[in-house]
Order: sequence, then structure tokens, then C-alpha cells
Amino acid sequence: MTNQKDLLVVTSAPHVHSPDSVPNAMRDVLIALAPALIAALYFFRLPALLVITACVISAYLAEIACLKVMKKESTGEYSAVITGLLLAFCLPPTLPVWMAALGSIFAIVIAKHLFGGLGHNIFNPALIGRAFLLASFPVAMTTWTTPLDGITTASPLGIMKEAAGQALPSLNQAFFGSVSGSIGETSALALILGGLYLLYRGHIDWRIPGTFLGTVFILTSLIGAYQGQGIWYPFFHLCAGGLLLGAFFMATDWVTSPVTKRGRILFGMGCGMLVVLIRLKGGYPEGVAYSILLMNVVTPLIDRYTKARVFGRVKGDA
Repeated sequence: MTNQKDLLVVTSAPHVHSPDSVPNAMRDVLIALAPALIAALYFFRLPALLVITACVISAYLAEIACLKVMKKESTGEYSAVITGLLLAFCLPPTLPVWMAALGSIFAIVIAKHLFGGLGHNIFNPALIGRAFLLASFPVAMTTWTTPLDGITTASPLGIMKEAAGQALPSLNQAFFGSVSGSIGETSALALILGGLYLLYRGHIDWRIPGTFLGTVFILTSLIGAYQGQGIWYPFFHLCAGGLLLGAFFMATDWVTSPVTKRGRILFGMGCGMLVVLIRLKGGYPEGVAYSILLMNVVTPLIDRYTKARVFGRVKGDA
């Protein structure tokens, strides 16, 4: 009788061995987020720490609860921790802790596990959590404070859009992070360092962040030239708000972004155009979250119409 262990298991091609694993990739994402985390704690101190802690712990506990209810075992891939951390980076440092925790629970339970868990969600969970909080608590979600001294003020994009009479921060301030805004999005330098690390490690494709940022830069350059603005205008749009956080860490989500190369270019361009449209013509001064969520909706269509034709198949064959 043939031993079951001796049977040859045949699976479909391709057969490619890779030393990478989901836990290792998730660990690299946490490493990439470390510079922004350090910057957030430096600029916003204890309030940022409280919001970050609430988000991460709530996301982790919600993950455990969902796995227990569905009778699944944890794979130890840190995805819940990353979701909680990314959500915290999208929140004001003054947001009440219970709101931050509620947003994390909503992100894990509704946006992730209601769709089947890791690998099955169609929307970025952290962005869904932010959208839920913005719709439920708009005042708390749009109250900003200046770094270090905690004085209430408008965000840089808010000042630019509404011309509220406040002085616009310098490009230098926006690059290093000493501006008001969400916890993890104020330091462009920290986010660029994290994004470059993910590119170096091969966890994200340059096409999405490259076309995302490039589209915003080109469009705001043209608009700035028409309005008589200087070259600072497009660079300020790149550094201010959540654009870099979204381009490197949200739009590149492995589950909710296209898998084809052409599709990723289209996805990034779509995100960039929507950001500029919302920032300049929409009701909110920032549009990164909604631009990515809207493009998440069309990701299956993008993949469908940009997939490569099977070699040898005649065009039009079923």
C-alpha cells in the first residue's frame, strides 16, 4: 500500500519559491512606519500616544474577538496592529480616546472581517474607520492643534482652501512636520523615508505612489501656474495633508489595489486626479481618504480590463 506521504501533490503553475511571508512583510511595514511614529510622538506628545495606543489595542482585541467568533486561528501577521496604527495616523491628536477606539473596532469588524477577513476586504480598513469617524463626529475629526504648544488652529490645507486669515506654514515646516494636522501625516520627511524603505524591500510597486504623487504634482503645477502661484504651490500640496501617507501606505495596500502593472498606473492616476478635485473644488480641504476608497471600488474593473491576454489565445475568444 502506498504511503500517503509519498504521494506527489500536483498544483497549478507557477511554482516560485520566495523567502518572504506575510508576517515578515507586515513587520517591514511597521518598520517603515517607525519614522512617522517617532515624529508624531515628538510633535504631539502625550495626546498622540493616547490615540495611537487606543487604536492599536482596540484593533488587536477586535481582531482576536472576530477570529474567536469565526473559530479561526491567528496567523500572527500583525495586520490588525498596522490597521490600528494607520488609522491613528489619520486622526487628530485631540480626538477623544473612546472615539479612536470605536473607529478601530469599526475598521476591523466591519471593513475587514465582515468581508471575510484578511485578503477579502474590498476597502482599506483604516480608511473606512476614518470615514466612519468623520461622518459620525465631524467636529472632533476636524479640530486641529499646532505641534508642541497644542493651540487650536486650522490645518495647512484648510488655511489654503478657506483663506481664514491665518499665516500659511512654510514649505520647510510642512516637510519636517511642525504643522497642524493628523497625528502621522505632518512630517513629509518621515513618510518619504518609510516609503523608500518599502520600495527597497520590494513590498510596494513604484507605479502606484509614483503616478499618484506625479499626477497631483502635474495638476497642481498647471493650476498654480494659471493662478500665478510659484513653484512652492505643487510642492506644498505634496507635503501637506495625508498625501504621502496615503500614497505610500494606503493606496499600495496589497488587497485593495490592482495586481497588473497598467492597472496600478491607472489606479494611481485616478487617486491623484480625485485628490486635486476634492481639495480644490470639494467641501473638504483634504481628499486623500475618499480618493483611495473610490478607486478601491473600481479596482476589480481595472484588473479585469488590464489583465494580460493568455499566450496563444485569439482576441475575442471566451
